[in-house]
Formats: sequence, structure tokens, C-alpha cells
Amino acid sequence: MKDLMRIKCLISQDIETLLNQQIKKEAHSSSLYLSMASWCNQNGYDFSADYFTKQSEEERMHQLKLFKYVLDMGGNAVSPEVTGIKTDFAGFREVFEDALEAEIAITQSFKNIYSKCQKEQDFVTMEFLNWFLKEQREEEYKARRALELFEVIGEEGTGRWEIDKHVNKISYSEQ
Repeated sequence: MKDLMRIKCLISQDIETLLNQQIKKEAHSSSLYLSMASWCNQNGYDFSADYFTKQSEEERMHQLKLFKYVLDMGGNAVSPEVTGIKTDFAGFREVFEDALEAEIAITQSFKNIYSKCQKEQDFVTMEFLNWFLKEQREEEYKARRALELFEVIGEEGTGRWEIDKHVNKISYSEQ
């Protein structure tokens, strides 16, 4: 029966495994952003706390989108256990550096899945992944712009307060 179910699955076992790994990465990102929101809140950076809470919600939505896709394709989507979330940061800037590093790693992970889909000629999953690749362009842009505020505004005096005020105003436009 298990072999018959695999035949009914529209994605290969390898792609299913990669997508389930990505589900876990998105869950990890969501939890990491919540941790960043908590740290920012505890340190008086209210706007940044809101920014990271919204980022966490987006990552959770990405996780669920992937989860549903695996199910829709006849696969077995796995609800991941998330552990090892960083909860302490050396400073305000480090929070944003870690956020950018996390987004870059997520982009690379999606590129790896896409590459595997190309090799397998899994055009349906490639089309599905295009949405995530476009989304990652926006996510990396926003993370870079947030980090650039530290250079443009500086951290001295009221600099961190100004950075905190501007973080929620960062937007991305394809035009």
C-alpha cells in the first residue's frame, strides 16, 4: 500500500524531504523573530519589537503555505519541533545582523530546493517556489535596509531611538 501511495504523490521523496526541511526552517525563523521581538521589547525598542513580531507572522505563514503544498501534492507534511532559538543578543545592531543572516540562509535553501526540482523536472514545484523566491527578494531587501540604518543614522546619542522609529517604515517596491 505504501508504494501505491508514493505513486499517487506528485512530488518525489527527495523533494518532499527538502520541503519538510524548509517547513522546519520557516518555523525556526518564526520563533527566532519572536525571540528578537521579545529582546527588543525588553530593551525599549518598541517599533522594532512590532517589526519582528510581523516578521514572525510572515514566516509562520510561509511555513503553513509549504505545509499545505506538501499535503496537496499527496505528500506527508511534518510539523516540526523547534529548538535552539537564540534568546540573547549582544546589542541592538546584532539583532538586525542576525535577521539578515537568517534571510540569506533561507534564500539559499529555497535556491537549493529549486535546483533539485530542475534536475527532477518538477515544474509544478518550481512554479510554486517562484512565489517564495520573489518573497525572499523583499525579505532580504528589508533586512539590509534595516541594517543600513545603523550606518546612515549611527548609534550615538539618540541614534538607536531614531533607528527604532524608522524600522517599521521600511518598504519594498519592485518598481
